[in-house]
Amino acid sequence: METGKRVAHSTVGFRSERGPVLAGLMLTTGLIAIDATILATAVPSIVADLGQFDQFPWLFSVYLLAQAVAVPIYSKLADTIGRKPIVLTGIGLFFVGSILAGLAWSMTVLIIFRVVQGLGAGAAGPMAMTIVGDIYSVEERAVVQGYLASVWAIASVVGPALGGVFSQFVSWRWIFFVNIPLCLIAAWALMRSYHETVRRRRHRIDVAGAASLTVGITALILGLLEGGNAWAWASIPSVVSFVGGALALVVFVAVERRVAEPILNLTLLRRPLILTTTLVSLGVGSLLIGITSFVPSYLQNSLHVAPIVAGAAVAALTIGWPLSSSLAGRVYMRHGFRVTVLLGSTIAVLGTLGLAAIGPTPNVIAIGAVAFVIGFGLGWTAAPSLIAAQSSVEWDQRGVVTGLNVFARSAGSAVGVAILGAIANHVISTGRGAHDYATIVDASTWVFRAVAAIAVVTLLASLRMPPGTVDAAAFTPEGTAA
Repeated sequence: METGKRVAHSTVGFRSERGPVLAGLMLTTGLIAIDATILATAVPSIVADLGQFDQFPWLFSVYLLAQAVAVPIYSKLADTIGRKPIVLTGIGLFFVGSILAGLAWSMTVLIIFRVVQGLGAGAAGPMAMTIVGDIYSVEERAVVQGYLASVWAIASVVGPALGGVFSQFVSWRWIFFVNIPLCLIAAWALMRSYHETVRRRRHRIDVAGAASLTVGITALILGLLEGGNAWAWASIPSVVSFVGGALALVVFVAVERRVAEPILNLTLLRRPLILTTTLVSLGVGSLLIGITSFVPSYLQNSLHVAPIVAGAAVAALTIGWPLSSSLAGRVYMRHGFRVTVLLGSTIAVLGTLGLAAIGPTPNVIAIGAVAFVIGFGLGWTAAPSLIAAQSSVEWDQRGVVTGLNVFARSAGSAVGVAILGAIANHVISTGRGAHDYATIVDASTWVFRAVAAIAVVTLLASLRMPPGTVDAAAFTPEGTAA
């Protein structure tokens, strides 16, 4: 084992043959990492400029919705025409979306341009993870995790800091314009260094599945965010949104069971490993968005701290995450994926319970401390569960499996922010408004309690992961072959 570790380290670094590709993948990951950490701290400034506080959850929801729906399509195409064209398309869309978002003149327009960004993120992020699965072995990925974790560590400091500085001293628009040079450098690096051999086959794109999935999730999110806000919960629009969304998702499942090449291969969920890792990813997405999108507004509106201070509290989460993620490879190589994911899920539960307990008495340092604990737990959970799923399939299914995992995280975030936003909006609408201290604290506390409940459910899902070390039958392509 020690010899294997030395070999892995010697073949993974920047000086290795695959070093330039790794650098390009880190840059691509950096696009998504910066965006995940920079926006939340600027929300109050955006609202102050464009108005419509009740609409701010849409800035996250539409981005995540577009990402979630696009991921399965991109993943299918990646298993057909290769990873490189898809990842470059994603970077291009993210580039265009960032420019447009920075020029937005109203909240509605900004929300629309966030869709373009989400479509780009749906290709860039998952393809970076898929390429890692292609060019590195399971043992090597334990080392590569440290490199990718360093990207999130840097973004955890740079993102909130830039978001706070831009929104406080320059303009919130620069939180989008900063992506322009990053996109150009990432695209250049991959075009220059990454080359692949693709086994080309003709495939059909599941248009009906994509359409019904989009309609279903969009309708549910619309009902959650606008119910009790734009219209009453017990009203015709609410009924249409929820019933229509549910019916569209029923149609989606029916289509996926019959179509020759489904956008989401639901038969993969028959495998215990794929099902449990997908559920874990769903929970991780909801937990992550619950902290990063609500904590900054909670601190700024309750304590009136500067955006950069609120960003620092959220940064604690994204510091804890890469720290534990960089160590997780050693744990799952020795003790297995299930033990690692269970460890992370348990830590995340403890952190979210602490957050819920602190909610009624806002304190920046205390919030930062529990955010660090939550991030530390998620770092043991997110990457190991994805690597476990990737290792269980061959090349021609790796894109689909990665896409399913990322789709679950994006869908969990999109629906999660809608549910949590509905909780917050309900408390605010029945209280004294968004500028009242007691109302903001109460609304945030209820959101944090819901986040703790999600963490518990994620822990229960991780308990269902198959046991064994990384070479167990459940975690190898031979062990899951149909």
